[in-house]
Amino acid sequence: MLDDGGLRVLELAGKGYCCSQMMVIMALDEMDREDPDLVRAAGGLCDGLGDCSGPCGVLTGATLALGLYAGKGMDMEEPEDCLPVMIESLRDWFTERTLEYGGTSCGAILDGACGQPHPTRCGGLIGEANAKVREILVDNGLDPAEGRELP
Repeated sequence: MLDDGGLRVLELAGKGYCCSQMMVIMALDEMDREDPDLVRAAGGLCDGLGDCSGPCGVLTGATLALGLYAGKGMDMEEPEDCLPVMIESLRDWFTERTLEYGGTSCGAILDGACGQPHPTRCGGLIGEANAKVREILVDNGLDPAEGRELP
């Protein structure tokens, strides 16, 4: 049986979003925001940077989500000091989590079947990564429901 996160992943996949976009959308959902431009930009990370040779969209999308909470977005802002540590924590977790697939690239996770997301592998990684992003944020004193203030 799927939880709410799993149902959301299925819904987004059915609407044609890729893994990196789903990670960003779920972070925006958490903040009760929409940002079509950001979701569109995350599309540039789909399919391991387009040919499955690059990093999995779950990892790049989750990294974008962390940046959404802690990165610099305006001239008068500074990134949160914890951002590099949060990204390192995410990367270390993802590297360990994907050892069974032979690497963090989209191609390794999909066994070379580029452009054909594996429902269990990709869907499971998205749900787990979304939970990990929340955990990392909380561990670093950031509220997943808050995000950065809008101008």
